Amino acid sequence: MRLNPFDPGNIRVSEGGSGFPGGGGGKIGCGTLVIVLIGALIFGVDPAQMLGAIEGAQQGPPVQTQSTSTDTQTICTRNAYATESCNALSSLNQTWEPLFRQANIPFEQPTLNFYQGGTRSGCGAAQSAMGPFYCPADQGIYIDTSFYEELAQGLGAQGDFARYYVMAHEYGHHVQHLTGLAGQVRSAQQQNPSQANALQVRMELQADCYAGVWAGHNRELIEPGDMEEGLTAASAIGDDALQRSAGRQVTPESFTHGSSTQRMEWLRRGLETGNDEACDTFADLTR
Repeated sequence: MRLNPFDPGNIRVSEGGSGFPGGGGGKIGCGTLVIVLIGALIFGVDPAQMLGAIEGAQQGPPVQTQSTSTDTQTICTRNAYATESCNALSSLNQTWEPLFRQANIPFEQPTLNFYQGGTRSGCGAAQSAMGPFYCPADQGIYIDTSFYEELAQGLGAQGDFARYYVMAHEYGHHVQHLTGLAGQVRSAQQQNPSQANALQVRMELQADCYAGVWAGHNRELIEPGDMEEGLTAASAIGDDALQRSAGRQVTPESFTHGSSTQRMEWLRRGLETGNDEACDTFADLTR
């Protein structure tokens, strides 16, 4: 995908934790199973320990992100993946801000945070094995650019569009936060814990669809093979695919992100329509 170079004046970035390029983070407050399983598969960590760390982070008080005053240009040109991430962030901002303006909804850009090993976000502590995540408390996307190597080598999802899909998915959670949907879902999960996983799946599938919407709005920049790269990535991180890879029985009731088929379907729907209204994964609940 031929994204334009980022505009340093139109994106918010920071670096913190143990330094650049940074380890990952758990999707704190946005569902954790798929990222936990990726960590278990790639890094050999204990999923129970990771889930416990996330639970503790959610219960603790919000903390400030560790960051430096390094300028945007320097942060975004540390390596090729960082530049690619900043290009994606700039494009996502330019795509979503006008849509919010048309809908008369206040828009605020997220901050892209690069870190290594571990860090403290507005949602609490995060470990490097957990992968990219969005924190609604500080409106930050947290990413370890070395995660892209694991995505390609460990999960077989290669190509720039696979990486853009990851970024656009996390940005989709920012969209959900700004529209108020994320807060409504968290409230519903607390009121009805037995449906918490099912509601989380709908959240994640909508974020997949929003990733497709972004790509659909930039269809002129898409190159041959891009969609296949995105669909391969979506399939690779489906809950059923990860459970099979971990040698476990596929248990749909434990899904928090959706099956490979579902993730591919919603990503494709967003791309083909380019319309965020086509991403209502909660529609049947309101009938």
